Amino acid sequence: MTASANDIRQQFIDFFVDKHGHANVPSSPVVPHDDPTLLFANAGMNQFKPYFLGTEQPPTPPRAANTQKCIRAGGKHNDLDDVGKDTYHHTFFEMLGNWSFGDYFKEEAIDWAWELLTVVWGLDPERLHATYFEGDESEGLEPDLEAKKLWEKYLPPERIHPGNKKDNFWEMGDTGPCGPCSELHYDGKPDKSGGPLVNQDDPDVIEIWNLVFIQFNRMTSGELENLPAKHVDTGMGFERIVRVLQSKDSNYDTDVFAPIFTAIQNVTAARAYVPGGSGDHLTDPINVAYRVIADHIRTLAFALTDGAHCGNEGRDYVLRSILRRAVRYGRQTLGVNEPFFYKLVPAVVDTMGGAFPELKSNPDAVAEEIRDEEESFSKTLDRGIVLFDEAAERGGKAIAAQDAFQLHDTYGFPISLTQLMAEERGMSVDVAGFEQLMEEAREKSRGTGGGADAKASLIEQVQKGLDAGWYAGTNFTGYETSECPPQNNRLHLFVKQGEAYGSAPQAKPGDEVAVVLQMTPFYAEQGGQVGDTGSMIVRNSTSATGGEMVRVQVTDCIKVGEVHVHLGKVSAGTLENATGDVSVALAVDLERRKAIEANHTVTHVMNRALRDHVNEDAAQRGSLVDDEKTRFDFAHNHALTDEQLAAVEDQVNADIAANLPVFTAFAPQEQAMRIHGLRAVFGEKYPPTVRIVSIGADPGAMLEQPDNAGWANVSVEFCGGTHLGATGQAGTFTIVSQESVSKGVRRVTALTGEAARQASDEGERLLQKLDALADASADALPAMVDVVIKEVEAATLPLRHKSALRLKLGELNERVKQARKAAGNQTERAVVDRAREIADSADDSLVVEEIAGADGKTLRTAMDVIRKKKPAAAMLLAASFGGKVALLASVPDEKIAAGLKAGDWIRGIRGISPIVGGGGGGRADMAQAGGKDANKLPEALEAARAFAAEYV
Repeated sequence: MTASANDIRQQFIDFFVDKHGHANVPSSPVVPHDDPTLLFANAGMNQFKPYFLGTEQPPTPPRAANTQKCIRAGGKHNDLDDVGKDTYHHTFFEMLGNWSFGDYFKEEAIDWAWELLTVVWGLDPERLHATYFEGDESEGLEPDLEAKKLWEKYLPPERIHPGNKKDNFWEMGDTGPCGPCSELHYDGKPDKSGGPLVNQDDPDVIEIWNLVFIQFNRMTSGELENLPAKHVDTGMGFERIVRVLQSKDSNYDTDVFAPIFTAIQNVTAARAYVPGGSGDHLTDPINVAYRVIADHIRTLAFALTDGAHCGNEGRDYVLRSILRRAVRYGRQTLGVNEPFFYKLVPAVVDTMGGAFPELKSNPDAVAEEIRDEEESFSKTLDRGIVLFDEAAERGGKAIAAQDAFQLHDTYGFPISLTQLMAEERGMSVDVAGFEQLMEEAREKSRGTGGGADAKASLIEQVQKGLDAGWYAGTNFTGYETSECPPQNNRLHLFVKQGEAYGSAPQAKPGDEVAVVLQMTPFYAEQGGQVGDTGSMIVRNSTSATGGEMVRVQVTDCIKVGEVHVHLGKVSAGTLENATGDVSVALAVDLERRKAIEANHTVTHVMNRALRDHVNEDAAQRGSLVDDEKTRFDFAHNHALTDEQLAAVEDQVNADIAANLPVFTAFAPQEQAMRIHGLRAVFGEKYPPTVRIVSIGADPGAMLEQPDNAGWANVSVEFCGGTHLGATGQAGTFTIVSQESVSKGVRRVTALTGEAARQASDEGERLLQKLDALADASADALPAMVDVVIKEVEAATLPLRHKSALRLKLGELNERVKQARKAAGNQTERAVVDRAREIADSADDSLVVEEIAGADGKTLRTAMDVIRKKKPAAAMLLAASFGGKVALLASVPDEKIAAGLKAGDWIRGIRGISPIVGGGGGGRADMAQAGGKDANKLPEALEAARAFAAEYV
């Protein structure tokens, strides 16, 4: 009976764990939260980089095995363009792997690979081919004859192939660990004739396993040096080995994809997928659509589960592009006109949730985000397709850059989607022109960012220096002290801004530098807590009194691997690149450190309060703790209510008032993870030994009784940050804002200590100021309310005060509204009364009057009142208010016949509106105007009477 994909995965794990003593290490998240150099985890070794680099100690035993979730889309490793077109490329895939961290090497790796493939899985040995590194004279690298000889135990010479540096020498990057590799290929040709096709990208002769032998370190100079320990890093494509073991012609014909294909057919009503690995089966548009959609829903489901989101930058943009690519196939190829992609999430969960249980944690939120993205794109998809068709018709052989940019900017088409659609028509896209237009758009929208660029440049040079040497890591003393008195302290590295690593710089006052020392009390930015600032005094001598004294103002401290890097500016003396033992005195800005610690400790307390009162699954999605505030992101779909905010704030302040002790302890990760209720940050990778921070309960007791349900009521987390000794030192706490960060993630910002007290005092002052307006007159109230509104907008206030202020302002604004309405009614009555007086006393032929208290609106009411009693009169009424003037003229038909026209009266050559500094006009029977100079109104009215006298 053919083994299922789930069985094959488990057989691999059991072989290495049960039979060969490997640790079964869970897959790291596909979103590498702790490695900003990667868009996505793209190989099984990513989470083990610190062991290869020597910056972390490997686990015991120093060997591991797992299946790693991988995405190769965007960045250096990108298989997106090939998905759907062939049988074996995927944006999401699993990588089965086994690793040795200085333990076993080539012989065991090759023996076990052969045993698993031929004995456990029973593959025909005659279909297996191996490759080995043929050497490279330019690098001074000999052929890997050791690996070749080891393969000769199992394979004849004609099935052991030499490979060049491109195919058989693996490097992690431009610098760092590297070494030769040996690949296993499976010959799927019916007659086993695939030998000449090894490494030729033939779909029937595919690589299934790569054994990498890491034995060198690539220096920044480009030279290779031998590593003190040798490692093994293997990677087997899960989907490929399942295809081979299930005797299929395509990865997509296996039970890895069959359930998802069934779901696609059910939600789209398309015809069924037709299996096959070549010919019409491969190129059939509906089959292509199935492969693309199935691949892409796996990518989106895993990436969103692991904390990524669709968006406009970096990995988020890549995910949005992948989603839109799938939606376009559904619309154009499968004819689906409503959102469908999100309906496929349950199929991924059902198929893969057993191996990756995190998929089951919140699939509804994943599906909801995908649906929102689908609906958003659907609004512009059809119009974008029309624009693309028009561009293709006029474009000849290529889509113009401007068209590609408009598709991207206006209709949300990623350039990769435009390229795909062009390729389907045998066309290309002016990508260079598109990128130029994109860069122009970026230039218009971005600031200078010079400070960030300078910092990035320094870090880049530091990284080169660290890659060139081997440091176990900085000895951090900051948990015990905030100072290091003058003492011998090895200066490992010093880099000056603007100069490359390897130079011999001299940094003088004003120069920006990066300094790496053997020990430091400075906390390096990590886990959301910002780096310390302070001072550094270096003497270019091991004596505390000898040598020139150099002062460096430390403005930040960051972490590169396990190394603390002090960033700062020389303020006195000349710092020279003399690495070795020197006298260094270090002092952290203690007042700032204490403020940071208050915010960090309270963040832990707030995290628990959010779980108690808002969402028991309020998993942390990020944080920023500095000396001014704590900013905490957590999983939640809705805005917090006033009641929830008040409950969280009250609980945190109660914990502060209780002055709960803050405990820290180190423990083995495996043991610590068993503590009931312990919180680990989503996506964070923790070392074998972890630091526990608990508030109100001793972690020693927790480790002794990890199953105690009472620990769920205690704040206990893995954390490397610095903290207060007790919660009471935080003083007080208040929440000042909440907002949505992205789909399903809320952000709360809060203050502690003096900042919280000042915010609360300001809120109380403004509430009292509003209370004092209760007795204000209706005339004065509007201006007074406006003043308070501006103060509220400018202040940092607790949300509870903002809520109370909104209520009071609402009440006052309603009072202002009613007062204005009452005043308006009173004014209108006065205007009507004045109009009646004029109507009773005015001439029957001509009325030219100012109506006191009127404005533009009530002036018309006055005219209607007078017109009823003086229907034959030519009328011009005026009003002055706030220094401005309103004019309104009305002329009956018989007066128009005599030559008097309202428009001429108001605005003609001899019209009166210019006298008051205004304009206007109108018809012969009705005209109106405004003016800016009320002082000239008497003169204007006299001119109006004189003008009309000629016709009346």
